[in-house]
Amino acid sequence: MIDFGFGFSPSSMIDLDKASTNKLKELIRIEPDIQKCMACGSCCGSCTGSQFTDVSLRSCILKLQNGQEEEEALALLKSCMLCGKCTLVCPRNINTRHLILSINKIYCCNDNK
Repeated sequence: MIDFGFGFSPSSMIDLDKASTNKLKELIRIEPDIQKCMACGSCCGSCTGSQFTDVSLRSCILKLQNGQEEEEALALLKSCMLCGKCTLVCPRNINTRHLILSINKIYCCNDNK
């Protein structure tokens, strides 16, 4: 068999009927700018911490919006230093620092499901 450098992986289908959107609705209410994010990756490209850790605001937002595992999404922000570089380069002028703090507040400290 010829190795083309890629393989097949299990389906990453998301069942949106089983995904709870209550916390995401709360996040949108507090931080409506999350809906302006176009997932361009500027925040990740400018992040000092992403060179050494798995920090990725872009991936975290996408996981939360797609109803994927909250723990996985929050782990992507765990090493964020809140330096603010991502805020400076965001083409949509999203206050990413406030967004990160809001995500942590709702998903880490709030027991509502």
